[in-house]
Amino acid sequence: MGALTEDPAFQDTTFVVIDFEATTPAGRPAQPIEVAALALHRTSTGWIESGRSTTLIRPPDFAPVTWANTARSGLTAGHFANAPAPAEALGALDRRFNGRRRYLLVAQHAATEANIIHHQRRHCPRLARVDLIDTIPLAKHLVPGLDDYRLDTLLTHFAIPHPADRHRAAADVEVTARVFTLLIEAADRDGTLSDLADLVKVAGRTAKANRPAQQQLFDL
Repeated sequence: MGALTEDPAFQDTTFVVIDFEATTPAGRPAQPIEVAALALHRTSTGWIESGRSTTLIRPPDFAPVTWANTARSGLTAGHFANAPAPAEALGALDRRFNGRRRYLLVAQHAATEANIIHHQRRHCPRLARVDLIDTIPLAKHLVPGLDDYRLDTLLTHFAIPHPADRHRAAADVEVTARVFTLLIEAADRDGTLSDLADLVKVAGRTAKANRPAQQQLFDL
């Protein structure tokens, strides 16, 4: 272990790797059609998995599954015949966040997940208050010089096999979690991140629900 993983605040944090698949209707926010999450925390003996979940989410009528979704993930409209609505699916995920724990979400290009969660916050108010760690700036900090920092590039760099069902939420969560833990190992080796605060400074993203409301400049 290095300074980062020995930090008590780091060890007291549950890192929830999360990924959504979504439809992207014109003129509207992305609508989730699948979500997966994998919870990890670090102990003195290594990483411990403390929970996981995955579910399809029935899209609204204005955002049906398209040929582009099918080409990307293999999901078709038929997969969602019995899928739960967003309120049910995201509500169940939200209830897994125990108020006594400290959480950080982990995602590849976390802005995408942050936006989906924020637009669905009425269904997952606790989840919407959890800040995020983005693996892209973390990788840029720890593994400089790559041609790009897409997930596939990071998988190749770390010799992580590309899953057959890449672009399904559960598969992407698994490999993102592997990338994240390897990046944390790299941080321990090079010593540039000494504690959780350093990690957040480099790769943190504040959840939109936690940002201060913009004050009006003028009274009208």
